[in-house]
This record gives sequence, C-alpha cells and structure tokens, in this order.
Amino acid sequence: MQQTSTIAPQATTPHAKIAIIGSGFAGLGLAIQLRRRGENDFIVLERADDVGGTWRDNTYPGAACDIQSHLYSFSFRPNPDWSRVYATQPEIHAYLREASIDEGVQPHITFDAELLSCTWQAGAAHWALETSAGSFTADFVVTAAGHLSDPKLPNIPGLEKFERPMFHSAKWDHSFEPEGKRIGVIGSGASGIQIVPELAKTAGKLTVFQRSAPYIIPRVDHEYTPAQKSMFRRMPETAQALRDELFWGNEARFPQRRGIADFIAKIETTALDHLAAQVPEGERRDKLTPDYMIGCKRILISNDYYPAFLRDNVALETSGIVEVREHSIITNDGEIELDALVLGTGFEAADLPITHRIFDEDGRSMAESWTSGGAAYACSTVAGYPNLFIMNGPNSGLGAGSIIYVVESQIQYILGALKFMDSTGASTIEIPQQAQDNFVAAIDERAADTVWLNGGCYSWYVDHRYGRLTTVWPDFMTRFRRESGRFKPDEYLVDGKSVDSPRSLKSVSV
Repeated sequence: MQQTSTIAPQATTPHAKIAIIGSGFAGLGLAIQLRRRGENDFIVLERADDVGGTWRDNTYPGAACDIQSHLYSFSFRPNPDWSRVYATQPEIHAYLREASIDEGVQPHITFDAELLSCTWQAGAAHWALETSAGSFTADFVVTAAGHLSDPKLPNIPGLEKFERPMFHSAKWDHSFEPEGKRIGVIGSGASGIQIVPELAKTAGKLTVFQRSAPYIIPRVDHEYTPAQKSMFRRMPETAQALRDELFWGNEARFPQRRGIADFIAKIETTALDHLAAQVPEGERRDKLTPDYMIGCKRILISNDYYPAFLRDNVALETSGIVEVREHSIITNDGEIELDALVLGTGFEAADLPITHRIFDEDGRSMAESWTSGGAAYACSTVAGYPNLFIMNGPNSGLGAGSIIYVVESQIQYILGALKFMDSTGASTIEIPQQAQDNFVAAIDERAADTVWLNGGCYSWYVDHRYGRLTTVWPDFMTRFRRESGRFKPDEYLVDGKSVDSPRSLKSVSV
C-alpha cells in the first residue's frame, strides 16, 4: 500500500512592500499616514502584545509625560479631551491604542513578533526579516524602535546577587506591595523623580541612591475643565492655537542649550529658586544642588519630588555605591538593608540595541558600521543599508521640545522617499558614505558649543565611547524639519546611480 506524504508543502514567506518595526508614536504615526494615503501593503512588527511603545511599557507609579499633552500628540489627530496639561501614562497609552483602531492600523500589526534579524538581500533587492513570529520579507524597512525602548541596567558589582524583589522602572512589578518595606531607588532621572514621591507615601524606609542631582523646575499643571474641553472640541482652532503657543515656548528654550549666558542664568535661577522654596537650607539642600551647567542633563519638572525628602521615612544617599549584596547595598558610608530595589537607570539610547540586529549584504551589523557612534543622513538613512529608514535614531532626540514634531518630520521624509520610488519605478535607494559623513560632520560642528558637550556632566545624550553627541539634535526643531523633513533625492544613489547621472531622476516631482 502506497504511503501518503505527511510533510506539508513549504509555505511562501509573507512579503510586504513596507515593514515597520515597532508600534509606538513613530511606527503608528507612519502606519496611519500610509493608510490615509491609500497604501495598504505594509506590516507592523511589534514585539509586545499591544501598541504603545514606551507608553505601554512604563507603568510605574506616577508615570506621566513632561511635555504638554496638546503638544505631545499627533498634529493630524488632535485630542480635545486631554484631562490635564501633562497627561499620565494610561491616558497616553489609551490615545495610541484608540488611534491604531480608529485608523485601521490594527489588522496590519503582527504582535509578539520580536525582530531577531533583518538582513539585506541584494540579489532579490529586499530585506529578509526573522522574528519570533516567523519570517517575512519587505522591499523597504522602517525601524521605529525608539530611544527609550530597552532598559539599561547599572554596572554595579554584585547586582545579580540581590535576592529580594528587584526590577527596572520600565518593567514594574505590580505584584510588589511597597507598604512598610525598606526600598532602594537607584537613579534620580525622569522616571526616578516620579516614582520616589509615590513610594514615599507608604514605604517603611525609602532610600534614594543619587549619582548626580538633577535640575528640577516647577510643574505648571492643572486639569482641563469641561468647558475648556468642550471649546477644544467645538472650535478646533483654539486647540491648535494652544499647540502653537506651546511649540514656540519650547522652541524658545533652545538657546539655553547653546550655553548663552542670559538664557542659562534665567533657567538656572528658576530651578534653584524652586529647590530653595521646597527644601530648607542645609546638608539636604546641598546634596540636591547640581554641580554642572543646567541643560547638560535633561531638565526635569516636578512639584512633589523635593518635598518627599522632608519625610522622616525618606533618605538621600550620595556617597556612592560600592556593591550590592543579597539583602543590602554597600555604600562608601556603610551598609543599607533593603527589602526591594527599583532601578530607575534609563535606557540604551546611544548604542541602540536594534542596530545589532540589522545586517548589510555582507553580514555586518549597523552597530558595527558605526565606528564612531550613531550616524545617519538626514537622521533617517544609513550608508550601506539600502531601502531602510530609521526613526528616532541618531541625532533625532530633543533636549527641549516635543519628539512628536521630529517624528512627524521623519514621517514626511519617508513618505516623500516612497513617493519618489513609486514615481520612478526604481527598486533601490541608498545614501553614499560621503554624503552621510558630510551631514554628520555638520551636526558635530553644531554640537561642539552646546551644554551637552561642555556642561560638565555625564548624560545619555552623548556616546561616551567616542565623545560625540549622537542622541539629540543640536539645533532648533524648526531647523530639523527644514533640513530633515522633506525628501530630496539629489544625494542618493537610485538603482546604484546618482540622480544627476545621464538617467536623471532629479526632475521627478516629490
């Protein structure tokens, strides 16, 4: 009797014109705009089981945005119902989830699909993507993983030995009950200053381990009244006027980052007066006073961080951590017993983890190709990696302002490039190394006199392996959009040829 084969035929690898990695603000924003333009041949690969990026992951107590909600949202999808000036994490996450559903993006998303590798196949002129949910291919890839997506653990001897609850702020353990516990918080950055006041309410003893004091200014926050929200809904121009006012207010802050004396003095006075108003003169205030130029690190906003240190159950430890033991932390001043440890130690922003998973045709990772730190032409394309765009990559962060403005600028750049490719029928587009080098050199020149490089601090804005400012844009937001918000094909190789070659593509309208 003849046996029938039980081996199923090999399924064809799913292919899409465009693959987007990540479903935070950047990935969703691009997907929404593709849908609105009638482009449906795209997939979104998301490693988690929901959209939202950093606003899905960061669920720690007190999590909220430090950019005003009417500015920290899509310009093409305003929300008249923001509850307050600075929205909290649940509200921002709900906004993104609702946008993905209303705009028809959800059917394009493959959840639980962590990118394992993304390799350019020159012969086929497409990308081969391996994920935890299977294999895919795509003509174009857009990485939208973000700067704040992969937690950074501190390099402290013995950290792995700690036997009691320990978790990063971006992976909050909601089963943990802080009431009456001896809790340590390592870090006094943007997450730390939101977590500390919340834990201080019920902890038996809360110890904050501070490496350097942050500059903190008042948080001018309030709830929007029903009348205000009704006005925003009935007269959208009022919400737009508010957005414009907030934008230009943030844009006006950039000269502080240039170290211009008058601007520095004004904002420093605001921060130090805030500290003096909330913490009495003495050793405690001295420990909370920064010793570097304001703006070198992120300027934080809070009304309840400083008052937390006036509580009897809260201590500030600045002597430095020597090592972590099974139930304690050893500092230069002694041993502190702990029942739990919270790591508010930031993210892998300079050495982006996703760049270790993107490979050129020779198998070299993007991280390896960056021999002097992150570098991209127009902050969007990388030499040696055709048909690939990177959002929230090198020099696209901001020290002052809303990252959504940058995200929308990059969306327009990518849409322009895709339209150009469609109109010409070309298969590949790539930025030459020299064009990228020239662009990056111009950024480095502008960064040279900023407080980020000259302010006397250690921050995640700088890739300290190379001493370069690689994370943030060292200029006004409006200049980012002018220089990196509209695709111009002149510098690119299209199907291996420059646009000013005899087969000129320069005249095509984009």
